[in-house]
Amino acid sequence: MPEDGAADVGRPDADARRVVVDLLTRAQEARVGQDRVVLLIDGRSGSGKTTLARRLVAAWPVDRLGPVQFVHLDDVYPGWHGLEAASRVVESTILAAADPGWTTWDWEHGVPGERRTLDPDVSVVVEGAGALTRASSALATLRVWLELDDETRRARALRRDGATYEPWWDVWAEQEERHLTIDGPRGLADVVVDVGRGDSVDGSVGGSAG
Repeated sequence: MPEDGAADVGRPDADARRVVVDLLTRAQEARVGQDRVVLLIDGRSGSGKTTLARRLVAAWPVDRLGPVQFVHLDDVYPGWHGLEAASRVVESTILAAADPGWTTWDWEHGVPGERRTLDPDVSVVVEGAGALTRASSALATLRVWLELDDETRRARALRRDGATYEPWWDVWAEQEERHLTIDGPRGLADVVVDVGRGDSVDGSVGGSAG
């Protein structure tokens, strides 16, 4: 599965840093007591999910929120038709209260890979298309949706991974459309990051980010 995102999350470094600080502040404010933070990042292909998630993990305030784990759904999708299956894995096993984890996917050979385990007491960032559903939303501390226009997303994704991704673009886009229709992830989000604009985070969507 091609890597999602671009190095600058579609905005200048100063804006990207501001988004990271804003999201980490919101996560800390939304945290209940000493519970771990579960931060979900969703968005369509090429919107910058992976880059944003890695920036968040790199800047994670361990002194205030403790350590953090990172799940990249490209390691979870069971092939090019696997968006919905990965969504169910997020809900049922990655965020499970007992023995959380997932089985990786070997993209080279097209078969399941090794089992990865997670610590249920340690905060976790999960990013990828399909991460945010009604079921996973109920288990999250902060829910983020990345918004970017279709033309820019496609150009970024194919410029990066054209030979691998182009034959599958429409197949994957159809699954994203189904996810949008069934799960309504943008409406579940506490925070919407409009990657195409130079502003900070739009917290008005979802109604709980203030």
